[in-house]
Amino acid sequence: MGKKQAYCHLAKWFEYLNDDCGYENWSQYLIMKLSRFSLGAGLDVGCGGGWFTRAFQKHGYQMTGLDVSPEMLDFAQETAMKQGVRGEYLLGDISKMKLPKRFDFATAINDCINYIPKDRLNAAFKNVGGALKKGGIFLFDISSKKKFEEKIANTVSVDDREDVTYFNFHRAETDGVTMEVTLFVKGEDGGYQRLDETHRQYIYEEDEILSALNANGFETLEVEGYLGEDKASSDRIVFLAQKR
Repeated sequence: MGKKQAYCHLAKWFEYLNDDCGYENWSQYLIMKLSRFSLGAGLDVGCGGGWFTRAFQKHGYQMTGLDVSPEMLDFAQETAMKQGVRGEYLLGDISKMKLPKRFDFATAINDCINYIPKDRLNAAFKNVGGALKKGGIFLFDISSKKKFEEKIANTVSVDDREDVTYFNFHRAETDGVTMEVTLFVKGEDGGYQRLDETHRQYIYEEDEILSALNANGFETLEVEGYLGEDKASSDRIVFLAQKR
Protein backbone atom coordinates (compact mmCIF):
# COMPACT_ATOMS: atom_id res chain seq x y z
CA MET A 1 0.00 0.00 0.00
CA GLY A 2 1.39 3.42 -0.96
CA LYS A 3 2.03 6.30 1.36
CA LYS A 4 -1.03 8.29 2.40
CA GLN A 5 -1.67 11.71 3.85
CA ALA A 6 -1.03 12.42 7.52
CA TYR A 7 -3.18 10.56 10.05
CA CYS A 8 -5.13 8.43 7.58
CA HIS A 9 -3.71 5.32 9.31
CA LEU A 10 -2.24 6.80 12.50
CA ALA A 11 -5.60 8.26 13.62
CA LYS A 12 -6.73 5.00 15.20
CA TRP A 13 -3.49 4.59 17.11
CA PHE A 14 -2.43 8.15 17.91
CA GLU A 15 -3.79 8.51 21.45
CA TYR A 16 -2.79 4.94 22.31
CA LEU A 17 0.80 5.52 21.19
CA ASN A 18 0.93 8.85 23.03
CA ASP A 19 -0.43 7.54 26.33
CA ASP A 20 2.76 8.66 28.10
CA CYS A 21 2.62 12.33 27.06
CA GLY A 22 0.87 13.56 30.20
CA TYR A 23 -2.52 14.41 28.72
CA GLU A 24 -4.11 14.93 32.16
CA ASN A 25 -1.60 17.50 33.41
CA TRP A 26 -1.45 19.13 29.99
CA SER A 27 -5.22 19.59 29.77
CA GLN A 28 -5.45 20.90 33.34
CA TYR A 29 -2.77 23.47 32.56
CA LEU A 30 -4.74 24.64 29.51
CA ILE A 31 -8.00 24.77 31.44
CA MET A 32 -6.27 26.85 34.10
CA LYS A 33 -5.11 29.29 31.40
CA LEU A 34 -8.67 29.63 30.11
CA SER A 35 -10.32 29.84 33.53
CA ARG A 36 -9.27 33.46 34.10
CA PHE A 37 -11.72 34.49 31.37
CA SER A 38 -15.51 34.19 31.19
CA LEU A 39 -15.87 31.71 28.33
CA GLY A 40 -18.56 29.37 27.03
CA ALA A 41 -18.27 28.10 23.45
CA GLY A 42 -14.89 26.99 22.13
CA LEU A 43 -13.35 25.94 18.81
CA ASP A 44 -10.60 23.31 19.00
CA VAL A 45 -8.57 23.83 15.81
CA GLY A 46 -6.68 20.73 14.67
CA CYS A 47 -8.56 18.70 17.27
CA GLY A 48 -7.25 15.40 15.94
CA GLY A 49 -8.67 12.48 17.88
CA GLY A 50 -10.36 14.90 20.25
CA TRP A 51 -8.55 14.30 23.55
CA PHE A 52 -8.41 18.00 24.46
CA THR A 53 -11.83 18.68 22.93
CA ARG A 54 -13.31 16.10 25.29
CA ALA A 55 -11.34 17.46 28.25
CA PHE A 56 -12.65 20.99 27.64
CA GLN A 57 -16.18 19.65 27.14
CA LYS A 58 -16.02 17.70 30.40
CA HIS A 59 -14.95 20.89 32.14
CA GLY A 60 -18.12 22.60 30.99
CA TYR A 61 -17.18 24.33 27.75
CA GLN A 62 -19.35 23.85 24.66
CA MET A 63 -16.84 22.53 22.15
CA THR A 64 -16.57 22.26 18.38
CA GLY A 65 -13.63 20.29 17.01
CA LEU A 66 -12.14 21.10 13.60
CA ASP A 67 -9.63 18.97 11.69
CA VAL A 68 -8.47 18.26 8.14
CA SER A 69 -8.33 14.49 8.69
CA PRO A 70 -11.60 12.55 8.22
CA GLU A 71 -10.05 9.58 9.98
CA MET A 72 -9.13 11.66 13.01
CA LEU A 73 -12.64 13.10 13.17
CA ASP A 74 -14.17 9.61 12.93
CA PHE A 75 -12.05 8.55 15.89
CA ALA A 76 -12.93 11.73 17.79
CA GLN A 77 -16.66 11.26 17.27
CA GLU A 78 -16.64 7.56 18.12
CA THR A 79 -14.57 8.13 21.28
CA ALA A 80 -16.77 11.03 22.40
CA MET A 81 -19.87 8.87 21.99
CA LYS A 82 -18.30 6.02 23.97
CA GLN A 83 -17.44 8.43 26.79
CA GLY A 84 -20.83 10.15 26.69
CA VAL A 85 -19.28 13.51 25.82
CA ARG A 86 -21.35 15.70 23.54
CA GLY A 87 -19.62 17.93 21.00
CA GLU A 88 -19.65 18.95 17.37
CA TYR A 89 -16.93 17.95 14.90
CA LEU A 90 -16.25 19.67 11.57
CA LEU A 91 -14.04 18.68 8.65
CA GLY A 92 -11.97 21.54 7.30
CA ASP A 93 -8.68 23.45 7.03
CA ILE A 94 -8.60 26.61 9.17
CA SER A 95 -6.24 28.23 6.66
CA LYS A 96 -8.81 27.82 3.87
CA MET A 97 -12.23 28.21 5.47
CA LYS A 98 -14.37 30.57 7.47
CA LEU A 99 -16.53 29.21 10.28
CA PRO A 100 -20.30 29.76 10.14
CA LYS A 101 -20.59 30.83 13.79
CA ARG A 102 -18.66 32.73 16.44
CA PHE A 103 -16.90 31.37 19.51
CA ASP A 104 -15.68 32.75 22.84
CA PHE A 105 -12.30 31.10 22.44
CA ALA A 106 -10.20 28.91 20.16
CA THR A 107 -7.42 26.44 20.91
CA ALA A 108 -4.84 24.74 18.69
CA ILE A 109 -2.88 22.23 20.75
CA ASN A 110 -0.06 19.77 20.12
CA ASP A 111 1.67 20.97 16.94
CA CYS A 112 -1.42 21.97 14.96
CA ILE A 113 0.24 25.27 13.98
CA ASN A 114 3.42 23.46 12.92
CA TYR A 115 1.40 21.64 10.26
CA ILE A 116 0.35 24.92 8.62
CA PRO A 117 2.59 25.87 5.64
CA LYS A 118 4.42 29.17 5.98
CA ASP A 119 2.42 30.86 3.23
CA ARG A 120 -0.88 29.93 4.93
CA LEU A 121 -0.15 31.08 8.50
CA ASN A 122 -1.66 34.55 8.10
CA ALA A 123 -4.77 33.10 6.47
CA ALA A 124 -5.13 30.62 9.34
CA PHE A 125 -4.84 33.32 12.01
CA LYS A 126 -7.21 35.58 10.09
CA ASN A 127 -9.81 32.80 9.97
CA VAL A 128 -9.36 32.04 13.66
CA GLY A 129 -9.94 35.71 14.36
CA GLY A 130 -13.00 35.67 12.14
CA ALA A 131 -14.39 32.77 14.16
CA LEU A 132 -14.02 34.63 17.47
CA LYS A 133 -16.20 37.21 19.10
CA LYS A 134 -14.55 40.53 19.94
CA GLY A 135 -12.33 39.96 22.95
CA GLY A 136 -12.21 36.24 22.19
CA ILE A 137 -9.25 34.19 23.42
CA PHE A 138 -6.80 32.20 21.27
CA LEU A 139 -4.69 29.64 23.18
CA PHE A 140 -2.24 27.53 21.17
CA ASP A 141 1.25 26.08 21.09
CA ILE A 142 4.05 25.23 18.71
CA SER A 143 6.94 22.82 18.91
CA SER A 144 9.99 25.04 19.34
CA LYS A 145 12.85 25.47 16.89
CA LYS A 146 15.10 24.01 19.59
CA LYS A 147 13.01 20.83 19.69
CA PHE A 148 13.10 20.43 15.91
CA GLU A 149 16.84 20.99 15.65
CA GLU A 150 17.97 19.04 18.73
CA LYS A 151 15.40 16.25 19.11
CA ILE A 152 13.53 15.71 15.84
CA ALA A 153 15.60 16.49 12.74
CA ASN A 154 17.28 13.41 11.22
CA THR A 155 16.21 11.04 13.99
CA VAL A 156 14.08 7.91 14.18
CA SER A 157 11.32 7.23 16.73
CA VAL A 158 10.25 3.65 17.47
CA ASP A 159 7.48 2.25 19.67
CA ASP A 160 7.10 -1.53 19.69
CA ARG A 161 3.95 -2.90 21.35
CA GLU A 162 2.11 -6.21 21.28
CA ASP A 163 -0.49 -5.09 18.76
CA VAL A 164 1.34 -2.40 16.77
CA THR A 165 4.88 -1.30 15.97
CA TYR A 166 5.47 2.35 15.06
CA PHE A 167 8.40 3.89 13.18
CA ASN A 168 8.80 7.61 12.47
CA PHE A 169 11.72 8.74 10.29
CA HIS A 170 12.36 12.50 10.57
CA ARG A 171 14.13 14.12 7.60
CA ALA A 172 15.30 17.71 8.07
CA GLU A 173 14.18 20.24 5.46
CA THR A 174 15.09 23.92 5.03
CA ASP A 175 12.04 25.16 6.93
CA GLY A 176 10.94 22.10 8.86
CA VAL A 177 10.82 18.31 8.91
CA THR A 178 9.26 15.62 6.73
CA MET A 179 8.11 12.63 8.77
CA GLU A 180 7.74 9.21 7.18
CA VAL A 181 5.51 7.13 9.44
CA THR A 182 5.25 3.33 9.18
CA LEU A 183 2.90 1.17 11.24
CA PHE A 184 2.93 -2.61 11.45
CA VAL A 185 -0.50 -3.58 12.79
CA LYS A 186 -1.07 -7.11 14.11
CA GLY A 187 -4.11 -8.88 12.70
CA GLU A 188 -6.32 -11.56 14.24
CA ASP A 189 -4.33 -14.23 12.39
CA GLY A 190 -1.09 -13.06 13.98
CA GLY A 191 0.21 -11.52 10.78
CA TYR A 192 1.12 -7.86 10.36
CA GLN A 193 -0.18 -5.27 7.92
CA ARG A 194 2.20 -2.47 6.92
CA LEU A 195 0.71 1.05 6.68
CA ASP A 196 2.65 4.14 5.56
CA GLU A 197 1.92 7.86 5.61
CA THR A 198 3.81 11.15 5.31
CA HIS A 199 3.68 14.20 7.60
CA ARG A 200 5.18 17.66 7.05
CA GLN A 201 5.80 20.08 9.89
CA TYR A 202 7.23 23.60 9.69
CA ILE A 203 9.55 25.38 12.11
CA TYR A 204 8.13 28.60 13.48
CA GLU A 205 10.00 31.00 15.71
CA GLU A 206 8.37 33.17 18.33
CA ASP A 207 8.76 36.40 16.35
CA GLU A 208 7.01 34.89 13.31
CA ILE A 209 4.03 33.89 15.43
CA LEU A 210 3.85 37.24 17.22
CA SER A 211 4.00 39.11 13.93
CA ALA A 212 1.22 37.01 12.40
CA LEU A 213 -0.96 37.46 15.49
CA ASN A 214 -0.53 41.23 15.42
CA ALA A 215 -1.19 41.43 11.68
CA ASN A 216 -4.46 39.56 12.07
CA GLY A 217 -6.08 41.46 14.89
CA PHE A 218 -4.72 39.81 18.03
CA GLU A 219 -3.03 41.20 21.11
CA THR A 220 -0.56 38.76 22.65
CA LEU A 221 -1.14 38.39 26.38
CA GLU A 222 1.40 35.72 27.35
CA VAL A 223 4.16 33.58 25.87
CA GLU A 224 5.70 30.78 27.92
CA GLY A 225 7.10 27.28 27.74
CA TYR A 226 5.23 24.01 28.19
CA LEU A 227 3.28 23.93 31.48
CA GLY A 228 4.68 27.37 32.27
CA GLU A 229 8.36 26.46 32.11
CA ASP A 230 11.08 28.76 30.73
CA LYS A 231 10.40 29.14 27.01
CA ALA A 232 14.10 29.42 26.17
CA SER A 233 14.71 25.81 27.19
CA SER A 234 11.27 24.35 26.44
CA ASP A 235 10.35 21.96 23.64
CA ARG A 236 7.01 23.72 23.32
CA ILE A 237 6.02 27.41 23.29
CA VAL A 238 2.53 28.40 24.43
CA PHE A 239 0.79 31.56 23.22
CA LEU A 240 -2.21 33.26 24.81
CA ALA A 241 -3.76 36.00 22.67
CA GLN A 242 -6.94 38.05 22.57
CA LYS A 243 -8.87 39.35 19.58
CA ARG A 244 -8.82 43.13 19.51
